[in-house]
Amino acid sequence: MKNPSSPRLVIIDDHELAREGLRLALVQRGFEVVAVGATAAEAIELTQTTDPDVVLLDIRLRDGPDGLAAAAGIKALNQSVAVVMLSLHDDADYVRAALKAGAKGYILKDTALDELCAELKTVLSGGVAIPQALLAAVLTPKAAAPPEYHLVERLTDREREVLRLISEGKTNKAIARELVISPATVKAHVERCLAKLGAADRTQAAVMMVRWMEAEG
Repeated sequence: MKNPSSPRLVIIDDHELAREGLRLALVQRGFEVVAVGATAAEAIELTQTTDPDVVLLDIRLRDGPDGLAAAAGIKALNQSVAVVMLSLHDDADYVRAALKAGAKGYILKDTALDELCAELKTVLSGGVAIPQALLAAVLTPKAAAPPEYHLVERLTDREREVLRLISEGKTNKAIARELVISPATVKAHVERCLAKLGAADRTQAAVMMVRWMEAEG
């Protein structure tokens, strides 16, 4: 049975020092960290097996699907758990991508611990945690096309379709099932998308796609 006075957390970060440091700090501040992990697959599995109140999830995970995919997977299986993204990116478009994936919060990694705890309590009480400096930009519709708009325009229809599904947090296997193509073909499309966009990884490419879709209206 859950202890209502001690919120249950799962922490997912692919940097061991970061997740262990955060675990210790949150335990000292009255939170119960029921599990930690490093991948999207672990995030989904641990959410199912430990029934946390909140999953603190790094938006960028190095091995396999990213935090956006993990968030979408978690919410597909358990609507009651709150997902809070941890990120280095002080960027409204990343916040929009996180919210689209189902996150209830977006917290920058340089946030002070006391402020982090306050934001977690906001989420636990049913609110949404977004950095104040980014809130206005997140809520304001973007009038102009983003700088990378023309890069997304250069993708083929199939590549944009794959990228749209990535922006929805879907894994290569899920995309393959939906488009009735092989995972190897999806992987090839993803690699071409990253190359054409000059994106470092799936997360950055997904954010670029979200910007493009917003500009398209």
